[in-house]
Amino acid sequence: MSGFHEGELAVQRRAGVSGDAARLEGMLAPADLDGGIGDFLAQRDFAVLTARDRTGRLWTSPLGGPPGFLDGDGRRLTIHALPTEADPLHELPSGQAVGLIAVDFDRRRRVRINGVLAGVSDAGLEIDVEQAFGNCPRYIHRRRLDPTDPPARPGRARWSRTLTDAQRETLHRTETLFVGTLHPGRGADASHRGGPPGFVRTEGDRIWWPDYPGNNMFTTFGNLAVDDTAALLVVDFERGTALHLSGRAVVEWSAPAPPGSVDDEGGTGRRVSFVPSGIVETDDLPWGAAERTAR
Repeated sequence: MSGFHEGELAVQRRAGVSGDAARLEGMLAPADLDGGIGDFLAQRDFAVLTARDRTGRLWTSPLGGPPGFLDGDGRRLTIHALPTEADPLHELPSGQAVGLIAVDFDRRRRVRINGVLAGVSDAGLEIDVEQAFGNCPRYIHRRRLDPTDPPARPGRARWSRTLTDAQRETLHRTETLFVGTLHPGRGADASHRGGPPGFVRTEGDRIWWPDYPGNNMFTTFGNLAVDDTAALLVVDFERGTALHLSGRAVVEWSAPAPPGSVDDEGGTGRRVSFVPSGIVETDDLPWGAAERTAR
């Protein structure tokens, strides 16, 4: 599991950042959650999980709880929470590769965890961790969540295959997007994308967003270079709802577009185009209204 895989290396070469990326390769060493990363996880109240449901479809779903609901010990992560009843990953199968990202919105920090889902029980999830590394704070919008007990009533799940106008508006309004991808040998990954409202665009059922400059590791793009399976998650923190999308994605390369133009991709000449084949809206997130905080 150490080092970059062939997809990541290919994208790094095409982007001309192989040297910069090589200096970060040590972050992919075997995981140890007993140090700073474990302390970070223990203080979190929000995470996002990428995994397959019982039919094999990939989804990316939110998890929440009071600090301590993420409990790292060596190379084992215990999650004292489960996807809610309405969530597409409710009753997900164990023994599969999963990816998780834990985010501290208030301090603008995040940690990615990749590994294997070793166990699922009424008490939560157990992950055997293979990689654990931090990401830069770019594009994280500050907010504070108010974790609550799971909703007393069953949540509602509204399934569809095409986007509604209201769902397009949710995508256009969001400042935060979570992306799930896969690699056949390295497993699943969950990542964060952020930007100003409107950075996610739609054209019919096609969704695309620019690739703003980042840390040059290209985990997401490297996975898509090998397997185009992808999943998106948009959380409406104020309304307590989530929009889950499962489908296919491709990285599009072009000459950099002028800033502010309709095709602006952040000056990198890269953007992601995603087409959903499954869409689920849920309304049973385990926290109250989120409070935006100052930058």
